[in-house]
Amino acid sequence: QVQMVESGGGLVQAGGSLRLSCSASGSIFYVNLINVMAWYRQAPGKQRELVASITRGGSPNYADSVKGRFTISSDNGKKVYLQMNSLKPEDTAVYYCNANIGRFDSWGQGTQVTVSE
Repeated sequence: QVQMVESGGGLVQAGGSLRLSCSASGSIFYVNLINVMAWYRQAPGKQRELVASITRGGSPNYADSVKGRFTISSDNGKKVYLQMNSLKPEDTAVYYCNANIGRFDSWGQGTQVTVSE
């Protein structure tokens, strides 16, 4: 129905920045039903956690751990971005984009973010 594809992960030193991108594709009908897009992350041995989300109306929400450092934005409800600044080693994780469509969620394959030092 809907496919999510992330890009932009990589290796960066503490204090650096990365910009993640994710595009939703597939059935136009289902893509137009997306009401929330979000970024999650999961570190090895840890629970997957919500990093940031943005609603159809453009209202963002952030985890306390990233507030003030990360910015989520969207493009016509079909693309979502995560600008990550002042990165810390604790931000190291696989980052997944997510799109909510009613009772369903579509997930990307994940992109690795590694912050050294």
